[in-house]
Amino acid sequence: MAPTRSSASESAWPPVPRRRPRTPLQLVGYGATFIGVSVLSGVLLAGMALPAVGALGLTAKTTADSFDNIPDDFKTPLLSQASMIYDAKGGLIAKVYERDRTVLTAEQMAPVMRKAQVDIEDARFYEHGAVDLKGVLRAASKNAESGTASQGASTLTQQYVKNVNVEKAGDDVAAVLEAQRKTLGRKIQELKYAIKLEEELTKDQILTNYLNITYYGNGAYGVEAASQRYFSKSNKDLTVPEAALLAGLVQNPSQYDPKLHPKAAQNRRDVVIDKLLENKHITAQEAKDAKAAPLGLVYRAPRNGCITANAGMGFFCDYVRHVVKQDPIFGKTAADRKKLWDQGGLNIYTTLDPDKQAAAQNAASTNVRVSDSVSAAVTMMEPGTGKILAMAQTRPYGLDPNKNETVVNFNVDAAMGGGNGFQPGSTFKPIVAAAALEAGLPPTKEYPAPNRIEYPSMKTCDGTWKNLAKGKERTVPNESANEDGPYELKKAMALSVNTYFVQMEQEIGLCAVKQMANKLGIAAKASGKPLEEVPAMGLGVEEVSPLTMANVYATFAARGTYCTPLALSKITTVDGKDVPVPAGKCDRVMSENTADAVTTILNGVTETGTGAALNLEGRRQIAGKTGTSDKKKAAWFDGYTPQLATAVWLGGPAGGVEMRDISINGKHVDEVFGATGPGPIWQDAMNQALRGTPKETLKMIDIPDPLPKRDPRSTGTFGASGSATPGQPTSGAPNRRPRDTGRPTEQG
Repeated sequence: MAPTRSSASESAWPPVPRRRPRTPLQLVGYGATFIGVSVLSGVLLAGMALPAVGALGLTAKTTADSFDNIPDDFKTPLLSQASMIYDAKGGLIAKVYERDRTVLTAEQMAPVMRKAQVDIEDARFYEHGAVDLKGVLRAASKNAESGTASQGASTLTQQYVKNVNVEKAGDDVAAVLEAQRKTLGRKIQELKYAIKLEEELTKDQILTNYLNITYYGNGAYGVEAASQRYFSKSNKDLTVPEAALLAGLVQNPSQYDPKLHPKAAQNRRDVVIDKLLENKHITAQEAKDAKAAPLGLVYRAPRNGCITANAGMGFFCDYVRHVVKQDPIFGKTAADRKKLWDQGGLNIYTTLDPDKQAAAQNAASTNVRVSDSVSAAVTMMEPGTGKILAMAQTRPYGLDPNKNETVVNFNVDAAMGGGNGFQPGSTFKPIVAAAALEAGLPPTKEYPAPNRIEYPSMKTCDGTWKNLAKGKERTVPNESANEDGPYELKKAMALSVNTYFVQMEQEIGLCAVKQMANKLGIAAKASGKPLEEVPAMGLGVEEVSPLTMANVYATFAARGTYCTPLALSKITTVDGKDVPVPAGKCDRVMSENTADAVTTILNGVTETGTGAALNLEGRRQIAGKTGTSDKKKAAWFDGYTPQLATAVWLGGPAGGVEMRDISINGKHVDEVFGATGPGPIWQDAMNQALRGTPKETLKMIDIPDPLPKRDPRSTGTFGASGSATPGQPTSGAPNRRPRDTGRPTEQG
């Protein structure tokens, strides 16, 4: 027969309590005077906890003085609970907690659970006050007979007080041990607080609090977490044998662990069932059926933290954790913010779009294997809002290096759980262009841009940078020997001509470049170290994160409006109250005309330049830039449509892998470039993420092409034969070598 829920004496429980005592003295015991109880507390009760209490020289006066020294008010802390993190469509990302607990009301608990816990721990709970004198005398007698303190007499209220002290101690081991110390002072304190509690709370309230705070083993705090842990169901749905099993665990969760010690657990369960029968809370037949039932475990192992996040969302989950622990809106101090996170009980709603997250994760995982020596990271953002829509990488979130797992989020700065970042290479050049346009230079600006130049002296925010290097370190070359100017801006960006952008930096000054980088969210390197004002800054030697670069390009897409990254949309407590979250802060950092000019120039990169092979389905308009760092240790493609900006990085997780003569995704690669490594990942991610969405048109301006120049060695005019001049990009040329490298140099 299947176990049933209890039916016996349903209407008679909980017992109707007698008129509540009016004073703490009455609460100590019915008919006993305070002095009498003080003696009992100082002698009998203390004798149970400390058999040698007499040797300590403690007297009734000492006991009375201890009462006076204890504060009258005892406020129970909010119980630590699990928090839930949700994506933008309401799907669960992860459940995170310091203690797995879900607080219930009395009505949400199974009546048989409440009865079982009282019957096995304090059957006279509804009959006595804060101290059960009968229990004290009984325990004292047994302890006197045995000469030990084996028999306890704490009431359920006193046990609750002890549990509250342990809860308040949190993870402080010393504080936990102090809360559990069996000393006379501790016993008196618990007694005092128990008296105060029984003055202020009803018995039902005390029992409900107790059932929510108590530990049931295997990481389960409170009856709801315990019900889910051992039976995968809510507490309100427990049967008699299930409730009895849980109630029996409290005395010793390890000894009666039903997974490790099923026989001991069953014996203990049956003792609880006998107590339920003895107190007429179940019938004899119900008791018989309950004992005949198997343990019936449907065990659900603890799943805690970002390591359990769904669909590769662990790194975004970890980013959310860093936001809550670092943003002052969640508390003035780090300790305040940690307390909020540890306290839990939050419903955290985020900006993460599960469809775009899937697109980013699929694109990264299908192009780079977990076991490859290199990794890839993808961040997607919504232009004009700062919303982070996706955050993916090929290395799984976890702690097992043998499975190539990591908890380092390659998408973000070190302060937010990432590493020290990666050189962005030529993807930084649009920042130089934006600074120049804002300084008044025309989008048709032309420089000589020879194949190699010495780094010239440049103005910084605090003075002048001078080239003190020797040999080749004094110079910067272009990627190809054919790249020999002059060039204007569109063509220089399409070909990623290094010397052009160094000459542009010289004209506007390094301070202007740094200030534009700051406006676009690059306040420092990913490591937190300050940006260095050196000419190679414009060629992408300052390490940054994909999130940072995605936001730079989102600003171009938003026509010059920069928004701080936004991961949270709403947070509520378990009782429905709103918790303030960081508001998206958006500011204009460049004119619309400047941003539209940059978009026009970057559209040229994807039409006829180094990113020409990365067109999207349906020929959506895109703008973007390739980038490869020195020695091929990092490769990038950052690009956007009007509604979505995406940055993709590819490289060694620690930045030490030179991507030449390398195997990626089972294929041999001679040399990695921005267009050939991260580019296809960007293309796959964007195609999947935008599929089914409206095509939107980029805001661009007219930038006239320069007039054709006559080659003095030729009798024809430019383009007359249909061929391009040296260095002219040819769309889709199979042998075209992507030119997207910024070669860094040290300041001398």
